[in-house]
Amino acid sequence: MANLEVLVSELPTLIQSLKLTIGDSNEITEQIILINNAQEQLRNLKKLIAQELKFDHIKNSAIATLPRIGTVASLFIPSVGLVDPAIAEKFGHSETEISLTDLQSKIDDWIEWGYFLQAIAADILSDVQLVNQLNSDINHLSLTANFQLISESLKINLDFGNFNILERQIQKISSFQNELLELQQKLNYIFNAIKSSHSLLNILLGVSAFYGKSGFALEWLDDDHELIISSEGKFQELTDILNDCDFFQEQIAGLIIQGDTLREQAEEALKKIEEQSSKEPILSQHVEIVPKFSTPKIVRSSLIIASSLLILGFGVWKIKEQSPQLQQMSLSLTQEGSANANFKSAQKLGMEAASLVQNPPHPLKVWQQAQNKWHQAIILLDSIPNETSIYDRAKNKLAYYRINYNAINQRVLIENKAVANLESAQKLAIEANLFVQNSPDSLLIRQQAKDKWQQAINLLEAIPESTFVSIQAKETLPIYKTNYAAISKIIQKTVSLRYKKTRF
Repeated sequence: MANLEVLVSELPTLIQSLKLTIGDSNEITEQIILINNAQEQLRNLKKLIAQELKFDHIKNSAIATLPRIGTVASLFIPSVGLVDPAIAEKFGHSETEISLTDLQSKIDDWIEWGYFLQAIAADILSDVQLVNQLNSDINHLSLTANFQLISESLKINLDFGNFNILERQIQKISSFQNELLELQQKLNYIFNAIKSSHSLLNILLGVSAFYGKSGFALEWLDDDHELIISSEGKFQELTDILNDCDFFQEQIAGLIIQGDTLREQAEEALKKIEEQSSKEPILSQHVEIVPKFSTPKIVRSSLIIASSLLILGFGVWKIKEQSPQLQQMSLSLTQEGSANANFKSAQKLGMEAASLVQNPPHPLKVWQQAQNKWHQAIILLDSIPNETSIYDRAKNKLAYYRINYNAINQRVLIENKAVANLESAQKLAIEANLFVQNSPDSLLIRQQAKDKWQQAINLLEAIPESTFVSIQAKETLPIYKTNYAAISKIIQKTVSLRYKKTRF
């Protein structure tokens, strides 16, 4: 028994080695050896337990095996102080003592997990392209770190008084927005790789792209057989990573809008500086000329008047000849004025739309209002003719507004889906209650009601946390689960009673 107790006391350290850190291929090879060693020790422990169970006096006894939570935590995650709930089941922390039979079963789980890790490691090492991609990912920032870096860089205090600095700041904003677009594309790849792929190796590639330089390890499978992953002391299921992707998509859309707002402000400031600088030489020349040529100015004025009279003399026959050109000039001036007005209106709508969606979450109605404003702004910019002086500026702004509009469209779709899920879940709950009320003794009706409760629960659980209705969904979900559990219990009891009746 002494040897057995020594081995049991070493279990926390042993179980800690039963994980696979994905990264450099040489490290993966080393980890396979560690996993093999851990499995061998677990098999030895299992043999000792089998020997102990042969003796009648210990068959039904329990021994203190796994240390308490604090001890396990101090060995595994000293900085946290407690075992993370996500992997608590891996260490069996819920019991302060465990029977030898139960411990045997637990050891079987650990050994099986070791085989699973070895199989994944072998698959990775046999795929050269996959290994190269993993090695490439660990040289890049994690998606979280990359996002934080860009968002901090976008905190720019515009220098409205300096033309050169403003130009450089506009270039920086454009560069950061391009980086955001690249990050957005990377997010889409990660999301699709994890959610839609049927290959575990492809899923791991998506996870690798998400964590990048931070690295990650395969820790355990939860009760629903969902993979639990750790990175920098944080434990997540694959579903949590998908939720993070959804959150970052929303934040990136907001940053793109923020960058566009900064860009607009900087461009307006540049325009004002240009206007002021174009006026300044004329004003200074006027100040210098007036004192020197104050007397001749009267003569000059008289010459201008005389010239005007001569022009008027020829004006009678010239006016008919020039009328088409004058009309064309008038039309061009009208077109230019209309283009400027549309540009300013579009800018105003863009600023209003950007302001509306600050500090989410928002109700669906707010996202739709912003969507409508971006749409109107795009129509106005798109209507500006290419013959006008403002066309190039309108074209550049149109590209950014379309990006913002697409981002808002995505947000509206997510919010719309969330609202639809909530409403459908509520409808199913009402139907389930009515079913039971109308036919309380029918087993078939109860089963149908149970199915409706399950459908309602699935709909609520599919609502993303970033949406406005997620709070309502979270508040409603426990009630639905309670009703589901209650009706399941009734069905089980009814089936059991009927089974007993048929037997006797």
